[in-house]
Formats: sequence, C-alpha cells, structure tokens
Amino acid sequence: MGVRCTDGVVMAVEKLVVSKLLLPGTGKRIFTVDRHAGVAIAGLIPDGRQLASVARDECKQYTDLWGSPVPAKVLSGRVSTWAHAHTTMGWYRPFGCNALIAVMTQAEGPQLWMVEPSGMSYSYFGCAVGKGRQVAKVYLEKLDFATLTCRQAVTELARIIYKCHDDPSGKPFELEMSWVCTESGGTHCSIPADIQSAAEAAAKAALEAEEEGAD
Repeated sequence: MGVRCTDGVVMAVEKLVVSKLLLPGTGKRIFTVDRHAGVAIAGLIPDGRQLASVARDECKQYTDLWGSPVPAKVLSGRVSTWAHAHTTMGWYRPFGCNALIAVMTQAEGPQLWMVEPSGMSYSYFGCAVGKGRQVAKVYLEKLDFATLTCRQAVTELARIIYKCHDDPSGKPFELEMSWVCTESGGTHCSIPADIQSAAEAAAKAALEAEEEGAD
C-alpha cells in the first residue's frame, strides 16, 4: 500500500510471520533502488526482488547517461516494459507480483506509481494491492490527499493495515514501512523505529476501541 502526500510518499507492507523461528525483518518486501526511489512488492518475493533489481539497473543507467535522477514516469515505464516482455515470450513466465514505485525528485516532487504483472502502469494518490486491497481502497478514498503529510500517512497506513488484516490461520504479521520525503532529505529509507512504533500503537489502540464498542 502506498500514499502520495504533500511532502513525500509513504509505503507500507504487511508480512505474515510464517515461523516463530524467523528473525524480525526477514523476507523484505520494500527495496531502495536509488537514493530518491524505492519499490514495494505484493506477491512472490523472489519475483519482486528481480523487479527491484531491474529498477535499480534502470536508475543507474539513466543517471550515468543524463547525470540526473530518473523521473518516476520513466522508471515505471521501463519496469513495466520489462514486466510486459515476460508476457510475450514463450520461454518466460509473467511476474507473480505487483510493484509500487515511490519517487521524489526536485523537478516532479513526490510520485507514486504501480506496475502490474501485465506491464500496465498507473500513477496514484493512494494505491492498495494484494490481499484485502478492496477494503483498503475504501479507507484510502477517505483521506484528504491535498493536506495529508507523511507523518499523518504513517499513522493512517498502519491503521488501515491493522484493520484489513484477515488471516484465518491466526499467524502474526510484521509491518514494513518506508518513505521518501522532505523529512528524510529526499532519500528513500525505512520509517524511523520510534515513529513506526507510535503509529502501530495508535493503530492497535484504535482497533481495540472499535472492538470494545462493537461488544
């Protein structure tokens, strides 16, 4: 899930903890592909790592050629072209994942794009992919993107993911979040631990309050 704010872009991913023996942070779904750009994956992690590697190479090639950071539209176009090529050749298979691309440049400002396995790409104010995306979209549509800041978006995305989490097996999950914004100096990086912890605490408290109210 990702949101484009007034001062940057925030992305958040729900990761099921499939074993109690796993170390926290295992199975990353958010990758930094350039100083100003990040990619979040929903779907098969190995396929997502491959798309992130493609995005990283495209960022480097663009910078080497033009001497400036790759624009979001160019990056998403090149990644989507790569994804589409895997649907047209018999010796390949389509990628089993969607990719959210967060980019912030001085010329464009914050940008959020989504690349589908088919090779289609779209620009969004807010986007949800994967399991539970329909419910998440309902909550995203209620946000005021004209005034939403990244600090506020961190709390909102945490709240939405906790509300939309639905796993019959009862497995716990980790919340992985990143941003590229004015506060991070235009650099894509993980959300600071204290900010994310506060957002998760607020999300859990809101969920508990709703459950108590329902009872």
